[in-house]
Amino acid sequence: MNRGKLYGVGVGPGDPELLTLKARRILLEADVVAVPDKGSGEKTALNIVRDVVEGKTLLPCPTPMVRDKALLDGCYEEIAGRICALLDEGKTVAFITLGDPTLYSTYIYVHRKVLARGYDAQLIPGVPSICAVAARLGASLCEGAERLLVVPASYEGVDDCLDFPANKAFMKAGKSLPALRDKLRERGLDGEMVANCGMAGERVYRSLEELEEGEGYFSVVLVRERRNET
Repeated sequence: MNRGKLYGVGVGPGDPELLTLKARRILLEADVVAVPDKGSGEKTALNIVRDVVEGKTLLPCPTPMVRDKALLDGCYEEIAGRICALLDEGKTVAFITLGDPTLYSTYIYVHRKVLARGYDAQLIPGVPSICAVAARLGASLCEGAERLLVVPASYEGVDDCLDFPANKAFMKAGKSLPALRDKLRERGLDGEMVANCGMAGERVYRSLEELEEGEGYFSVVLVRERRNET
């Protein structure tokens, strides 16, 4: 029996209409759809493609929201093992992931482990959240010779990034939003933000000064570098 193949499928930021034609085809052809679950029953990626994968066999892939590398590595190893068992049966597996699988996606760790075991795996790009947010705001991410710095806002080191001469996109801001707003304010800067872009409960902020308490994990902040008008 020939081995099956694994696809890491980016399903976009939240709007089902942003699912690419290729991603849709792969999902329709897959025997099994692997579904990430970070706890509390939240399966955001699945909600985006639910109509496409209706009737498919689903493989739950729980990954806790922790930063314990050993614990996470063990989870990825277990998920890779379960996927490889399906590939040994000749099944095609599509692992869905929010946005694009190459941009801060937990899927990439599973992808590497499956490849390391000698199996075939392919990445299917999706629309990144930073692009969807820029479009929702009616703004460009960068123009001409401008540079763009993409930052995971929930990690340390944000201060250094703020002083770097570039436009900035802060992803997965969530609980870090009040601190980020204050640090921007200290530098005479502000940002625009979209929470839950393309999802139910989407909210648009033209200034971080408008922020409400309790904005969640799926928040992207765009900050433009000051332009020299002279």
